[in-house]
Amino acid sequence: MGPQEMLDRADTDNKWMLTPMKNFKSPRLTARIWRTPLAIMATAVIYQYLLHGRNPCFALIGAAYGVGSQFEEGFHNGINRFIGTFIGGLLVIPFHRLYTEQPFGIPNWIWLVMGLCLVLWCSLALGADSAIQPGTVVYFVVMFTVGNNRVVQYTIARVIDTGAGVLISLIITMIFPTKYDKAKGLTFQTFWKETRYAFQLYLYNNRKSRQKEQENFGMSDIEDAGEKPIDPFQRREN
Repeated sequence: MGPQEMLDRADTDNKWMLTPMKNFKSPRLTARIWRTPLAIMATAVIYQYLLHGRNPCFALIGAAYGVGSQFEEGFHNGINRFIGTFIGGLLVIPFHRLYTEQPFGIPNWIWLVMGLCLVLWCSLALGADSAIQPGTVVYFVVMFTVGNNRVVQYTIARVIDTGAGVLISLIITMIFPTKYDKAKGLTFQTFWKETRYAFQLYLYNNRKSRQKEQENFGMSDIEDAGEKPIDPFQRREN
């Protein structure tokens, strides 16, 4: 007897209470619900009319990443997307050619994996652990959807577009700040100060994440050396 048949045979007037949907609650409608479409709309309008119909795809993705529940969250998500796009896009340029031409008789899948490993290594070397996922996404998108004669131009354009979309979202957040951002005094005058602080916090979170990963593998060099990541919260309070 299937679930639907059991529900049909149930001896109760209110069968709705027997379904999983009885516990469904609509999420609270926050400012993020309207701020994200606003950032998307602003980006689309800019690309349509000021940039004469330039492809807005990566800019719109960057704009969506750049909207958060507060400025810092939007900055962290946006910088992840931008750094990942930059690293993945930069490395896919040479490896796209190696993948398609297969020099020295080396199979293309070896070049594919070698490029991917470099994307991971560069992200870790720059302390941008959270940029690995968006970096690999861009790497594969360009590798398998762009022709040889467009790789360089396409990749450079998409890196710029991603940064533009993130910037537009952050500007929208400044124009319409959240309650948390208002309490911190986020304005155009404090934009660079808040950006520097958000970037410090971004690096701090990446170092903490890497430390936890090392501890999970029993090889926490940071802990053994007695070095602890500097907490930007403490720095701000001081």
